[in-house]
Amino acid sequence: MRLVYDFPVATSPDELYVALEDFVMRLMTLAESDGMDALIDLDLSFSQARTLFFLAKKGEPTPIHAIATALGLSDAATGRNVEQLLKLDVVERQESPDDRRVKLVSLTPVGEKLSMQHIDSKRESIKAFTADLPEDQRDNLYRALSTILAGDTLRRHTH
Repeated sequence: MRLVYDFPVATSPDELYVALEDFVMRLMTLAESDGMDALIDLDLSFSQARTLFFLAKKGEPTPIHAIATALGLSDAATGRNVEQLLKLDVVERQESPDDRRVKLVSLTPVGEKLSMQHIDSKRESIKAFTADLPEDQRDNLYRALSTILAGDTLRRHTH
């Protein structure tokens, strides 16, 4: 469904929500499709990809149960994801120095490279989008975003 936007003098929160959701979803779809190639080549499941990106964001060895909790998965499902990622050489597993029963998982250099390639491809998609925007739209979007980012509204909602 293609939405046609009418620009009233005053926009309701609901109207802005619809336009913003459409914009963000289209931008995410554009960026996501460009970043999925390497993940598809490895035949990663959605849960495995989420595990990979969680570890990339975490940036430190993490217990399997903590990964499971953060992703809303069972310990068993997370363990299976980790096993598959081990076979692909994108994660490594080691015993915790504090408790040998606890297994810590972290990215290998291959996993770090894969996650960075995914993020970089998303960045490149967004760069291409901004380069394709007509100058007046680019200027208007920049002004609107700069004003919002300089304010406190987003800070209140992210803490």
